[in-house]
Amino acid sequence: MARNDGIDRTLARNQDLETPDDVAKVQEHNEREKDRYSNVDIVPERTPLNVYFKAPTDDYVKMFEQMEQDKIISTRGLKPDAVKYGELVFDVNSAYFYNHGGYEFAKQFYADAYKAAVEIVGGEQYILSAVMHADERNRAMSEALGEDVYHYHLHVVYIPVVEKQILWSKRCKDESLRGTVKETITQVSRSKKWESKPVLDENGNPMLNAKGKKILKSSYSVLQDDFFNFMRAAGYTNVERGERGSTEEHLTVTQFKVQAEQQRLEAVTGQVAQAEQSLEDTKAATEKQKKKLEVLKKETKTAKAIALTVQDIEAMGKKATFGNNITLTPDECDTLKRYAVNGIIANADNKRLKEKLASAEKTVSIWKQRYEAVNEKYMELKQKAQPFLDALEITSERVRAFISAVLARGKETREIQTPARKSGQDMEI
Repeated sequence: MARNDGIDRTLARNQDLETPDDVAKVQEHNEREKDRYSNVDIVPERTPLNVYFKAPTDDYVKMFEQMEQDKIISTRGLKPDAVKYGELVFDVNSAYFYNHGGYEFAKQFYADAYKAAVEIVGGEQYILSAVMHADERNRAMSEALGEDVYHYHLHVVYIPVVEKQILWSKRCKDESLRGTVKETITQVSRSKKWESKPVLDENGNPMLNAKGKKILKSSYSVLQDDFFNFMRAAGYTNVERGERGSTEEHLTVTQFKVQAEQQRLEAVTGQVAQAEQSLEDTKAATEKQKKKLEVLKKETKTAKAIALTVQDIEAMGKKATFGNNITLTPDECDTLKRYAVNGIIANADNKRLKEKLASAEKTVSIWKQRYEAVNEKYMELKQKAQPFLDALEITSERVRAFISAVLARGKETREIQTPARKSGQDMEI
């Protein structure tokens, strides 16, 4: 299972269906025979999207009985309480399919996985049902991403069988046949199908532990190896094998689903935490930029001064992954809107000023024409009146001289009379 490390891993699980009740429950679940399910993540509207790689021809028990009648399988020597049915579940974490095309990719992946199941089981004739579920919603990822994400996985119900050789007994009348193979049957046997195998060294010899006993390799570990190797050979090189040596290889399907969902929740939680941290970092950076902008606003003297240079505005935005679109942050978008409005206002003001200037220039031109016309008439009149003006200037000079002379004589007369008047006054005193 993935450990929240971003690695997609193949998962293969085997579950024994030990009782008739177990068989019935699995059939109801896999074939969607119920009207309601305890699993609230099943979306009935999507059930038609489930893909059958082998559809059952009847209920599982009746199919088993028919196969026995047709000599396809044999229960000879089988104990009454022996396990007769098994279920394989093949899976990869939901994010793997979400990131590689979703439903269509999952269909192809599990079509190849079904081929692996046929080899693992020993033949398609021993498979009762193989269905890919596409109607189970991955709640954790859906809530984290804000959209429906589905958990695609494959259920394969099969009969565990092995080939068994039946020997001639010692009671055989033909001594030459005693101990030789009488017939080979396909025996139903869960224990032999999944028996543990010895671990071999580089020379192909069984490895021993400290007590000299053979080291056995779990059958479920072999299952993991087989499924992983098959999918790698089929071209799915971007997945890894499920973890070795863990108890997960012995989990039942139900336990596996519970832990898988918990793991997916942990992965999504980690992604959410990263997103929240990124958001906080972005907010901090935005606040820092806002403060810088406030400082720039305080330093400028005009109310409509632009706080960003042309290079800053051109550098805004990020090119989208697909296409030629440019994405902007909300702050960048607001800034550009504000400057666009200011620019429109400035353009409008400039237009009005230009109109006023043009009107003023027109008025100046009119007054200039009027001035030149009046000045021309003035110069004509001045030229005509110049002799009279010259005469007037001469006359004015003579008049000013005459008046000055008269004033001078009057002053002298006053100065002569003043002493006599003063002496008479002194005598009276």
